[in-house]
Amino acid sequence: MTATASTSERGVGRGLFAIVVAAVVWTVLATVMNVAVRYAWSDYAAVERSMEFTLPMLLLRLAFGVIASFAAGWAGARVAPNARVPMYIFAAVLVGLFLPVHIALWARFPAWYHLFFLLSLVAFTWLGARTAQNMISRPS
Repeated sequence: MTATASTSERGVGRGLFAIVVAAVVWTVLATVMNVAVRYAWSDYAAVERSMEFTLPMLLLRLAFGVIASFAAGWAGARVAPNARVPMYIFAAVLVGLFLPVHIALWARFPAWYHLFFLLSLVAFTWLGARTAQNMISRPS
């Protein structure tokens, strides 16, 4: 065994790091956006615990998920630009984490809200990763 890592080991390490980066980006962005809206929109803050969101509030929450997912996919793909699998794994982990939550909350929100949120985790993570990969492969 050599002291240097093989190309495949570096690729796996880079892929795992890409997943970690994506998770940090998703979590930080979603948290910052949620805290910001709590301070900026008193009506939102008033109903957040009871989850009695109005339609504009639901749409805003979905937009936060879209933004966080796109950014996470983009950031992860910048770390591992030649690997698609890490972002697929990351998206699957997101769905795996949020699916039980949304099943438990199914009766509180319209079905379209849950479906859009869960599908957008995959779609916008992929879109963000694809955008980053296209930017990398296309010289400026």
